[in-house]
Amino acid sequence: MPLAHKPLLRVGMAMWSLPQWQKSILQGCQTPAARLAGYAEKFDTVEGNTSFYALPDANTVAMWAANVPASFRFTFKLPRTITHDKQLQHCDGELSEFFNRMQPLQAHTSVWKIQLPASFGPESLPILAAFIARLPAGLHYGVELRHQAFFAKGAAEQQLNRLLMQHSCDRIIMDSRPIFAQPATTEIMRDAQSKKPRVPVHAIATANMPVVRFIGDLVPENNDAFFTPWLSKLPQWLSEGKTPHLFVHTPDNIHAPELAHRLYQQLQQHIATQQPWQLDDLVPLHPVAQASLF
Repeated sequence: MPLAHKPLLRVGMAMWSLPQWQKSILQGCQTPAARLAGYAEKFDTVEGNTSFYALPDANTVAMWAANVPASFRFTFKLPRTITHDKQLQHCDGELSEFFNRMQPLQAHTSVWKIQLPASFGPESLPILAAFIARLPAGLHYGVELRHQAFFAKGAAEQQLNRLLMQHSCDRIIMDSRPIFAQPATTEIMRDAQSKKPRVPVHAIATANMPVVRFIGDLVPENNDAFFTPWLSKLPQWLSEGKTPHLFVHTPDNIHAPELAHRLYQQLQQHIATQQPWQLDDLVPLHPVAQASLF
């Protein structure tokens, strides 16, 4: 039976501009505003990682808000001063400054992401609970943790999942299996393996906007086997009325748009074969995501 509303699978990249994309999805887009607008014609969401490194100025925030359609959604990371330097403590001033600055983008932001360092372990869960309770109401949050205890299927992971469910926060899922599938033979792959976390993939939705960060191999076909489980999981979440976000990376991100398009086509084909009713009621993706990339 069709749901009362139409869930949406959002697909995007880790960024909206890369110099090499001038030859592919951003042809003719010369200014920052034009590049964002050009990206938003192809994809309907993006990981706003710039906010992790520095608080954008007010003019930049206004420009971002003015150059995406109403249906587009950012996902912004909270600044590293909050999540890494202060590890969620004694940071109310920085938190207020961040959300005040980003206020013009609230209507365009689906998930506000809290990425925590590997040192943030089970003993810090009370700190996370207190922090979430202080966050602005009415917004949706996702939490990404990297401490191995949260992937051991033990008491710590169960406690974490209960905490996130209680506060309707999603657990951000990192799938980096493709880049660790074989020894690195190039500098690009060595750099990727040194920087990306290697954690198990626990495909759990603790709220209604599960986020999957898929870190793909440079060789497109090498990703197919790793993406196969998502061909079932993403439609399952859609059928449950959730709005999953799929962010596609590659080690250098140059051909991430092509990989995203490849994986999206596989998803369409799988649904057409296994659950054709979902093509009408839950899929296709947002019309922007269906646009031809090239």
